[in-house]
Amino acid sequence: MTGKLDIVIAGGGRVGFQTARLLEERGHDVTVVEQDSDRCAVLADAYVATVIEGDATNPGILEQAGVETADTVAGLSGEAGLNLAVCLAARELAPDVRTVARVDTAERAAYDRFVDAVVFPELAGARVAANEVLGSDVQSLADTTGRLDIMHLRVAEGAPAAGKSLAAVRLPKGAVVVSDESGDRVAGPETVLTAGERYVVAVEPGVADEVMNLFRG
Repeated sequence: MTGKLDIVIAGGGRVGFQTARLLEERGHDVTVVEQDSDRCAVLADAYVATVIEGDATNPGILEQAGVETADTVAGLSGEAGLNLAVCLAARELAPDVRTVARVDTAERAAYDRFVDAVVFPELAGARVAANEVLGSDVQSLADTTGRLDIMHLRVAEGAPAAGKSLAAVRLPKGAVVVSDESGDRVAGPETVLTAGERYVVAVEPGVADEVMNLFRG
């Protein structure tokens, strides 16, 4: 999934709003569905997304948000049950849409059969907090890379980079392949990008789409 995406986010609270802001900064079209009218006013003033006031579990509201042509629907409210309901309703209306649900547990596997992906933002927040509490020189990447994206990309069969060494792949300026999936070796010019395997890649936001095109075609 590359290029400009149409994304519907259910829930305009802290997580939903920050997610919408990041996606908008990356050039995607975002629609946020939020029930609280006061919160809708705040979101509208921020100009980061189209805002629709309503219950995102209502099929009519989802249709109004454009679910049938959306690339992804993400339930990011503070209620896991509501988020799952949104994703299931979206899948019913648009079988090919990608669904992402915010959950309230780190046990993500329990949701695999219902949605394409789950997020548990409290875990990332806890890592940042632990780093600050310890004051260590060793910190998690999520806390230190600023706007730099650290991606875990799988090389697709037939992708432009598949089967080529890094020396032969024209990565754009602002992108670096850090390591293979094992993380045991730092990638170098001789590293071959094998189809089906994952690699850790650091990219600046402006070249993320170009890198994904190389890896995923």
